[in-house]
Amino acid sequence: MRIALIAHDKKKDDMIQFATAYKFILEKHELYATGTTGAKIMEATGLSINRFQSGPLGGDQQIGAYIAENKMDVIIFLRDPLTAQPHEPDVSALMRLCDVYGVPLATNMGTAEIVIRGLESGLLDWRAK
Repeated sequence: MRIALIAHDKKKDDMIQFATAYKFILEKHELYATGTTGAKIMEATGLSINRFQSGPLGGDQQIGAYIAENKMDVIIFLRDPLTAQPHEPDVSALMRLCDVYGVPLATNMGTAEIVIRGLESGLLDWRAK
């Protein structure tokens, strides 16, 4: 599965904890991330990650393009709903594309853990079938 990992600035530490805790699952998949998030995850975990630009510089749009081209299977996007984001239209567009193409999107730690456990158990192998 191709998984994108994205985190707003105030959620980057949470994403690192998530990636560390679930490294044994994530390392079995093809990982992508926006720039800074990807660098921090790689540094903390040693996971191999294909990095796009940072979100505000177009990384969200690059991941959106992969969704539209059927090249992304799962998005884990730890969002900060309490801080205004300068690239909010890009974030909204990314979420919309997930809805349009039926790509699972986790936007908080609770849903991220459900999605990762689904990957572990094989319940999210819907694209492979």
